[in-house]
Amino acid sequence: MSEGTEDGEDRPAVVTRGLGKSFGDVVAVRDLNLEIGRGVMYGLIGPNGSGKTTIIRILSGLLSASTGEAWLLGERVPARANRPRIGYMPQEMAIYTDLTVHENIDLFGEMYSIPAEERAEREDSLLAMIGLKERRDSLVSNLSGGMKHRVSLACALVHDPELVFLDEPTVGVDPELRKGFWDYFANLKARGKTVVLTTHYMDEAVRCDAVGMMRLGRMIAEGAPMELIESTESATLEDAFIAKAREESA
Repeated sequence: MSEGTEDGEDRPAVVTRGLGKSFGDVVAVRDLNLEIGRGVMYGLIGPNGSGKTTIIRILSGLLSASTGEAWLLGERVPARANRPRIGYMPQEMAIYTDLTVHENIDLFGEMYSIPAEERAEREDSLLAMIGLKERRDSLVSNLSGGMKHRVSLACALVHDPELVFLDEPTVGVDPELRKGFWDYFANLKARGKTVVLTTHYMDEAVRCDAVGMMRLGRMIAEGAPMELIESTESATLEDAFIAKAREESA
């Protein structure tokens, strides 16, 4: 079963209906109804433990939902046929420390059957974006934590996916490089890609087309960042989040 119209390109990039996840007695995600259009940048924001990473892991096919359903690019999750169209960067390191930066990126590209010449071109572009051209031949085990995070981002993007899930993509990254990352994400969006990310940085989240505010596993508000700021008469997105959390608790 597919979700959306007859034309696959018109279907939303992400749809969830009543999505929930429990770990024993702990409810991590509660009754999530989400719809993300194509070619947008969408941010899941909220404190640790609010359910953001669990949502990303369910949508990426790494966790099974306890309740509800989800569709990506019109196909029900999990869908093996969709894997080449989706990129995923987890919070934890998901690269090979005994390989070099180049070998990791090249391996991930080869896994998606990208021709060698095209892999090399994409690698050059990604290394420039993550600021690691000079560390191309360094073993990942010799890199700092922030550098490893950058290599993981490059590996998630090397196959030029239509839909990208990024879980805290700028953790441990200096402000100048963070700006470069966001410029790259904006370029992906301009090319019609859909970017779904989590972040703790509210100054970053305002650059998203829309954000979903998560608290205790529940979506407490959703909308364009400036609309949420204005509707709560707040000065910042962080203040708007606090206001929405208080409303939800009242």
